[in-house]
Amino acid sequence: MLKKIMGPMILLLLIISACSGNKDTAEQEKREDTAMVNAETPINIPLINTEGEKVGEAELSENSKGVAIHVRAEGLEPGKRAIHIHETGKCEPPDFKSAGGHFNPGHKEHGFHNPKGYHAGDMPNLEVNSEGKVDEIIKTADVTLERGKPNSLLDKDGSALVVHAGEDDYVTDPAGNAGDRIICGAIVKEGN
Repeated sequence: MLKKIMGPMILLLLIISACSGNKDTAEQEKREDTAMVNAETPINIPLINTEGEKVGEAELSENSKGVAIHVRAEGLEPGKRAIHIHETGKCEPPDFKSAGGHFNPGHKEHGFHNPKGYHAGDMPNLEVNSEGKVDEIIKTADVTLERGKPNSLLDKDGSALVVHAGEDDYVTDPAGNAGDRIICGAIVKEGN
């Protein structure tokens, strides 16, 4: 009788242990995300729309795993929106063409699904909620905030974070068929 009870009890304990392990892993990942965003010297940048009005902000920080970009904005149409890092830290409305092309120190083509790509400035689409707000952390190991590196966002003319009107298809060169530039934030730090 004891053997019949012990088998299911051990199985139950293993299941409980595995579930708590998943919880611990999720909590660890959340702590790492928070640690990246709260790194020693984050860069805070205002995000402006095509009329030059502030609609949000982004905070960039770096640790040994890469750069985290915490994007918070409102006043957007719900749905998926492309977000890219562009090569110049200048955001002149209404079209933000002053930000130049995508940040691409490796001289590749655009898109995560492009066999010849992808740009260092390519990032996953943002998901704008039904209230027109976005609050997401994007992580990338393809860029750095360390000056003097070829993939530094803080080169002599800085770089820019740009949100597009549409979704990135992750293939079409040069910009994923993402549409107009609707939000921009200059990534610059004193001394650029």
